[in-house]
Amino acid sequence: MLQTIEWSFIESFVLDVFCRYGVPEADARICTDVLLEAERRGIESHGLNRFKPIYLERLKAGVQKPVTELEVVRETPTTAVVDGHDGMGQVVAHRSMTMAIEKAQKLGLGMVVARHSTHFGIAGYYASMAAKAGCIGITGTNARPSIAPTFGVENMLGTNPLTFGMPTDEEFPFMLDCATSITQRGQIEQLERLGEETPSGMVITRDGSTMTDSTAILKALTEGRAALTPLGGVGGERAGFKGYGYATVVEILSSALQSGRYLTMLNGYEDGKRIPYGLGHFFIAIDTEAFMGRAAFEKTTGDILRALRASQKAPGHTRIYTAGEKEYLVWQERKDTGLPVNEAVQRELITVRDELGLSRYRFPIETA
Repeated sequence: MLQTIEWSFIESFVLDVFCRYGVPEADARICTDVLLEAERRGIESHGLNRFKPIYLERLKAGVQKPVTELEVVRETPTTAVVDGHDGMGQVVAHRSMTMAIEKAQKLGLGMVVARHSTHFGIAGYYASMAAKAGCIGITGTNARPSIAPTFGVENMLGTNPLTFGMPTDEEFPFMLDCATSITQRGQIEQLERLGEETPSGMVITRDGSTMTDSTAILKALTEGRAALTPLGGVGGERAGFKGYGYATVVEILSSALQSGRYLTMLNGYEDGKRIPYGLGHFFIAIDTEAFMGRAAFEKTTGDILRALRASQKAPGHTRIYTAGEKEYLVWQERKDTGLPVNEAVQRELITVRDELGLSRYRFPIETA
């Protein structure tokens, strides 16, 4: 059952919790905004679903630091390598894309890569930062091993999103933000909370069979007994090698330029003990003004998207969407009505509240 929570309430709650966990207020505001931006766009797999089990639990376990000490390791006028020293991934990413945008606005292009970071939330947040500044934004991150290479069964690559954001003359940017696997851990975690199975073909076991029990899948992924399949699915029949190839591109860009960790180095364990994940990210900003001008770019991009949406629809369908449009429409619906949150997530938030003594917050499930 979904119940609606006011945005101001949930923003205040998440901010208070991050601060109680030792995150400085300015950084906590960034972390809160990134987390809730997922909910604003309807990407529940990366929103409140991950607040307690990912960010808070990792802070509590000491594998992620609440205070982010960002170090610039190497820098040129158009590039930079930064080290996040296991701080908050959202803060590392926000500062990195800010640097990339500033470089692009001076010289046309900017790229910043990060190492020794942590989970940074939805990649689209940072690509949209660039789009709002009139730049093309490209970003990606590696992650703990989840995807098996084509014709393999071992989880080697992360879900590794390859994300693009482009400004348009419309009310929303073109925003392509998706993993290079068919599904993601966060989506399976959400299915588990709802008591639903994972569709067949999304997960492969060491013996090559498929799994659908969401709870069993999450356990098997952690233990390395199962892996997610890349975009296209198992084997080469439906071009799974394409997703595998793009995941590898993201892995290289998230590790090789910054001399960071990669593949199974990112599993979060060493000699049976938990350790920081040490993720890598990359952020590219391209200033559209440096070409034929921002207005010209936005007009042409808008024309392309409008032409796509106006093309002939398939039987039974009345609308064609372009990337980023559905997320924009979700926000138009939710901005005044509030955030729908299921009971399982509310119970997690109540547990966090009680642990921290934040008694002034009461959730809908308690007053229903």
